Amino acid sequence: MDWDNARVFLAIYRRGTLRGAAAELQIDQATAGRRLAALESALEARLFLRTPKRYLPTPAGELALHAAEQMEAGALALQRQMQGVDERPEGLVSLACTDTIATVFLMPALAALRRRHPGVVVRLIASTQLSNLTRREADLAVRSVRPEAPDLIARHLGQRAVGLYASADYLARRSLPEPGNGLAGHDIVVYDRGIRGASREQLCQEPTHAASAVLEVNSGMMLGHAVAAGLGIGELPTHLAALFPSLRRIWPDRAEPYDMWLVLHGDLHRTARVRAVADAVVEAFAMPTG
Repeated sequence: MDWDNARVFLAIYRRGTLRGAAAELQIDQATAGRRLAALESALEARLFLRTPKRYLPTPAGELALHAAEQMEAGALALQRQMQGVDERPEGLVSLACTDTIATVFLMPALAALRRRHPGVVVRLIASTQLSNLTRREADLAVRSVRPEAPDLIARHLGQRAVGLYASADYLARRSLPEPGNGLAGHDIVVYDRGIRGASREQLCQEPTHAASAVLEVNSGMMLGHAVAAGLGIGELPTHLAALFPSLRRIWPDRAEPYDMWLVLHGDLHRTARVRAVADAVVEAFAMPTG
């Protein structure tokens, strides 16, 4: 099985469309289609049913998945091992984190990294989705969840907290909420249901059953801007709230602490450019924030 063809097969299987696979692999659709056709010809089997909306794996496609994933694991392991012996602090490093972490902690750190190691280029992936480090979607990630995979290394960056906030204008119009009544009579801004670990049923230990959810967002920065604009009450990391002078903290005694982790693959921790970025991240979290 040709690895380039197998990569296309895996991308189609995971994305569900030829267009999605081509975008992921940064090739054109015609090339993706030719590679799939070549693989099906070599295997003498049809791997997908082509429907108007999606490519659906056939029984042969399901059977081919395991072998293709083994090829992928071997190719990625080889790539990581080769990078692991690279002692030059130069080249591309992918770093995944949320937009909040990037804004508050990492931008100044990346500026310092640039001065210290001008040969290192960082590809910053700002998303609330957890990047898969084993599949090389990123080289490093800053997460609030400690990974369980044995091939990943996690370093504790410290503890942060979230609090309940509203704008001064909102509180002037709507007054402070009363503890214990489920935020009755108040509007709230919440995370989209697809955000892992985000709670909508309670904010800072206060149930939200009596509140009106007026906006759903999929990023921390959007949440901060929405609360600062007076749309409603929101649960924000204290370091993010410090960026918005108009915000007022509600019930300061209620704080939800959480841990932050720097995660990287075990095969990459010896790579000079990865170490340089990791050191910059650790230094950034050691600095005091608002």
